[in-house]
Amino acid sequence: MELINSNELLDNLIENEEMLLVYFGNETCSICIDMKPKVMEILNKYPKIKAVEVKIDENLQIARKHNIFTIPGILLFIDGKETIREARYISMEDIENRISRYYDMFYN
Repeated sequence: MELINSNELLDNLIENEEMLLVYFGNETCSICIDMKPKVMEILNKYPKIKAVEVKIDENLQIARKHNIFTIPGILLFIDGKETIREARYISMEDIENRISRYYDMFYN
């Protein structure tokens, strides 16, 4: 996942990518460290989704702008619109099912 460190860059990606997943976390959050490889595993099944990461301890202004108050957090944007928002205790099975449904509608 590409690291994002500015609101302008993230806004540009949200506006220009068909599907964008934004993963919010940090290096000291044990849940974040455990969840990131699981998110990557899911994303490998959906190659058309652009994925980026925001480390909130280094980019608090991005987290504030997107109302991320707890981590880990996942946002999925489709055509610039927030479609999925999950944080803290995230069911990976639920996230994958929801991503799959949107991906199939959008690309199939």
